Amino acid sequence: MGIDLKSIRRIIYEEDFDTMTALEEHLRELKAQRSRIDSLIGLVQRSILSMKGEDKMSDAEKFQAFKEEVVRQHEEKYGAEAREKYGDEDVDEAQKKVLNMSEEEYERFQDLGEEIRRRLEEAVRTGSSPDSEEAARIVMLHREWLGMTWKRYTEEAHKAVANLYISDERFRAYYDRTVPGCAEFLEKAIRNKIGAGV
Repeated sequence: MGIDLKSIRRIIYEEDFDTMTALEEHLRELKAQRSRIDSLIGLVQRSILSMKGEDKMSDAEKFQAFKEEVVRQHEEKYGAEAREKYGDEDVDEAQKKVLNMSEEEYERFQDLGEEIRRRLEEAVRTGSSPDSEEAARIVMLHREWLGMTWKRYTEEAHKAVANLYISDERFRAYYDRTVPGCAEFLEKAIRNKIGAGV
Protein backbone atom coordinates (compact mmCIF):
# COMPACT_ATOMS: atom_id res chain seq x y z
CA MET A 1 0.00 0.00 0.00
CA GLY A 2 3.00 2.31 0.25
CA ILE A 3 2.71 3.03 3.96
CA ASP A 4 6.14 3.45 5.53
CA LEU A 5 7.34 1.15 8.33
CA LYS A 6 7.20 3.90 10.95
CA SER A 7 3.47 4.41 10.27
CA ILE A 8 2.79 0.68 10.31
CA ARG A 9 4.55 0.41 13.66
CA ARG A 10 2.41 3.27 15.00
CA ILE A 11 -0.78 1.64 13.70
CA ILE A 12 0.06 -1.60 15.46
CA TYR A 13 1.46 -0.32 18.76
CA GLU A 14 0.03 3.10 19.57
CA GLU A 15 -3.40 3.02 21.16
CA ASP A 16 -4.17 6.64 20.31
CA PHE A 17 -3.11 6.35 16.66
CA ASP A 18 -5.90 7.60 14.38
CA THR A 19 -6.04 4.91 11.70
CA MET A 20 -8.84 6.62 9.75
CA THR A 21 -6.91 9.90 9.48
CA ALA A 22 -3.77 8.02 8.45
CA LEU A 23 -5.64 6.11 5.74
CA GLU A 24 -7.35 9.28 4.48
CA GLU A 25 -3.98 11.03 4.29
CA HIS A 26 -2.49 8.02 2.51
CA LEU A 27 -5.38 8.08 0.02
CA ARG A 28 -4.73 11.79 -0.69
CA GLU A 29 -1.05 11.00 -1.30
CA LEU A 30 -1.91 8.14 -3.65
CA LYS A 31 -4.33 10.34 -5.61
CA ALA A 32 -1.68 13.06 -5.91
CA GLN A 33 0.83 10.47 -7.14
CA ARG A 34 -1.72 9.13 -9.63
CA SER A 35 -2.37 12.64 -10.90
CA ARG A 36 1.36 13.26 -11.38
CA ILE A 37 1.79 9.89 -13.10
CA ASP A 38 -1.22 10.47 -15.38
CA SER A 39 0.22 13.84 -16.34
CA LEU A 40 3.62 12.31 -17.06
CA ILE A 41 2.04 9.51 -19.11
CA GLY A 42 0.26 12.12 -21.21
CA LEU A 43 3.45 14.10 -21.76
CA VAL A 44 5.46 10.98 -22.65
CA GLN A 45 2.76 9.89 -25.10
CA ARG A 46 2.82 13.35 -26.70
CA SER A 47 6.63 13.22 -26.84
CA ILE A 48 6.53 9.84 -28.59
CA LEU A 49 3.95 11.08 -31.10
CA SER A 50 6.00 14.23 -31.64
CA MET A 51 9.16 12.20 -32.27
CA LYS A 52 7.24 10.07 -34.79
CA GLY A 53 6.08 13.26 -36.49
CA GLU A 54 2.45 12.52 -35.67
CA ASP A 55 2.02 15.36 -33.18
CA LYS A 56 3.93 18.59 -32.82
CA MET A 57 4.72 19.67 -29.27
CA SER A 58 5.21 23.37 -28.81
CA ASP A 59 8.31 24.64 -27.02
CA ALA A 60 6.08 25.49 -24.06
CA GLU A 61 4.81 21.90 -23.92
CA LYS A 62 8.36 20.54 -24.16
CA PHE A 63 9.44 22.84 -21.34
CA GLN A 64 6.47 21.73 -19.23
CA ALA A 65 7.39 18.09 -19.88
CA PHE A 66 10.96 18.85 -18.83
CA LYS A 67 9.82 20.45 -15.55
CA GLU A 68 7.49 17.55 -14.82
CA GLU A 69 10.37 15.13 -15.31
CA VAL A 70 12.56 17.18 -12.95
CA VAL A 71 9.81 17.14 -10.31
CA ARG A 72 9.25 13.40 -10.81
CA GLN A 73 12.95 12.61 -10.38
CA HIS A 74 13.16 14.78 -7.28
CA GLU A 75 10.05 13.12 -5.84
CA GLU A 76 11.55 9.69 -6.51
CA LYS A 77 14.84 10.59 -4.87
CA TYR A 78 13.73 12.72 -1.90
CA GLY A 79 9.92 12.71 -1.87
CA ALA A 80 9.14 10.32 0.98
CA GLU A 81 11.77 11.89 3.20
CA ALA A 82 10.71 15.45 2.39
CA ARG A 83 7.03 14.66 2.94
CA GLU A 84 7.78 13.10 6.31
CA LYS A 85 9.92 16.05 7.37
CA TYR A 86 7.95 18.99 5.90
CA GLY A 87 4.50 17.55 5.20
CA ASP A 88 2.61 16.89 1.99
CA GLU A 89 1.26 20.42 1.69
CA ASP A 90 4.70 22.07 1.67
CA VAL A 91 6.19 19.51 -0.73
CA ASP A 92 3.20 19.75 -3.08
CA GLU A 93 3.41 23.55 -2.97
CA ALA A 94 7.14 23.48 -3.80
CA GLN A 95 6.49 21.16 -6.73
CA LYS A 96 3.66 23.39 -7.92
CA LYS A 97 5.95 26.43 -7.80
CA VAL A 98 8.52 24.64 -9.97
CA LEU A 99 5.86 23.47 -12.43
CA ASN A 100 4.45 27.01 -12.69
CA MET A 101 7.82 28.67 -13.34
CA SER A 102 8.26 30.41 -16.65
CA GLU A 103 11.37 29.59 -18.66
CA GLU A 104 12.96 32.80 -17.40
CA GLU A 105 12.12 31.98 -13.77
CA TYR A 106 13.41 28.43 -14.12
CA GLU A 107 16.60 29.70 -15.74
CA ARG A 108 17.03 32.18 -12.85
CA PHE A 109 16.47 29.33 -10.37
CA GLN A 110 19.14 27.20 -12.09
CA ASP A 111 21.55 30.12 -12.47
CA LEU A 112 21.14 31.05 -8.82
CA GLY A 113 21.93 27.49 -7.75
CA GLU A 114 25.07 27.53 -9.89
CA GLU A 115 26.10 30.97 -8.62
CA ILE A 116 25.77 29.73 -5.04
CA ARG A 117 27.98 26.71 -5.79
CA ARG A 118 30.53 28.83 -7.67
CA ARG A 119 30.77 31.40 -4.86
CA LEU A 120 30.94 28.66 -2.23
CA GLU A 121 33.79 26.93 -4.03
CA GLU A 122 35.70 30.19 -4.41
CA ALA A 123 35.15 31.10 -0.74
CA VAL A 124 36.43 27.72 0.44
CA ARG A 125 39.36 27.73 -2.02
CA THR A 126 40.49 31.17 -0.84
CA GLY A 127 40.01 30.39 2.86
CA SER A 128 37.18 32.86 3.47
CA SER A 129 35.50 32.78 6.86
CA PRO A 130 31.86 31.63 7.21
CA ASP A 131 31.17 34.99 8.88
CA SER A 132 32.69 37.08 6.06
CA GLU A 133 30.77 39.49 3.83
CA GLU A 134 31.04 37.00 0.98
CA ALA A 135 29.54 34.27 3.18
CA ALA A 136 26.66 36.62 4.05
CA ARG A 137 26.11 37.26 0.33
CA ILE A 138 26.02 33.50 -0.33
CA VAL A 139 23.44 33.05 2.44
CA MET A 140 21.24 35.78 0.94
CA LEU A 141 21.47 34.15 -2.49
CA HIS A 142 20.62 30.81 -0.89
CA ARG A 143 17.60 32.36 0.82
CA GLU A 144 16.43 33.79 -2.51
CA TRP A 145 16.94 30.38 -4.15
CA LEU A 146 14.91 28.62 -1.44
CA GLY A 147 12.19 31.25 -1.73
CA MET A 148 11.67 30.36 -5.37
CA THR A 149 10.22 26.99 -4.34
CA TRP A 150 9.19 27.31 -0.70
CA LYS A 151 5.65 28.23 0.28
CA ARG A 152 6.98 30.39 3.11
CA TYR A 153 10.49 31.10 4.32
CA THR A 154 11.40 30.78 7.99
CA GLU A 155 14.79 31.08 9.61
CA GLU A 156 14.20 27.81 11.47
CA ALA A 157 13.54 25.95 8.20
CA HIS A 158 16.62 27.56 6.63
CA LYS A 159 18.77 26.36 9.55
CA ALA A 160 17.22 22.87 9.27
CA VAL A 161 18.11 22.70 5.58
CA ALA A 162 21.62 23.89 6.38
CA ASN A 163 21.95 21.09 8.90
CA LEU A 164 20.92 18.59 6.21
CA TYR A 165 23.83 19.77 4.09
CA ILE A 166 26.27 18.39 6.64
CA SER A 167 24.24 15.48 8.05
CA ASP A 168 22.96 13.94 4.80
CA GLU A 169 25.67 12.47 2.59
CA ARG A 170 23.69 13.18 -0.60
CA PHE A 171 23.68 16.93 0.06
CA ARG A 172 27.26 16.91 1.31
CA ALA A 173 28.34 15.09 -1.86
CA TYR A 174 26.49 17.63 -4.02
CA TYR A 175 28.13 20.66 -2.43
CA ASP A 176 31.55 19.04 -1.92
CA ARG A 177 31.78 17.36 -5.32
CA THR A 178 34.41 19.76 -6.66
CA VAL A 179 35.77 21.49 -3.56
CA PRO A 180 35.56 19.61 -0.25
CA GLY A 181 34.34 21.74 2.64
CA CYS A 182 31.61 23.67 0.80
CA ALA A 183 28.73 21.97 2.63
CA GLU A 184 30.25 22.73 6.02
CA PHE A 185 31.05 26.32 5.00
CA LEU A 186 27.46 26.90 3.83
CA GLU A 187 25.99 25.40 7.01
CA LYS A 188 28.20 27.60 9.22
CA ALA A 189 27.52 30.68 7.10
CA ILE A 190 23.76 30.15 7.34
CA ARG A 191 23.94 29.56 11.09
CA ASN A 192 26.10 32.69 11.55
CA LYS A 193 23.97 34.93 9.33
CA ILE A 194 20.65 33.77 10.76
CA GLY A 195 22.01 34.07 14.29
CA ALA A 196 22.88 37.68 13.45
CA GLY A 197 19.53 38.27 11.74
CA VAL A 198 19.15 37.79 7.99
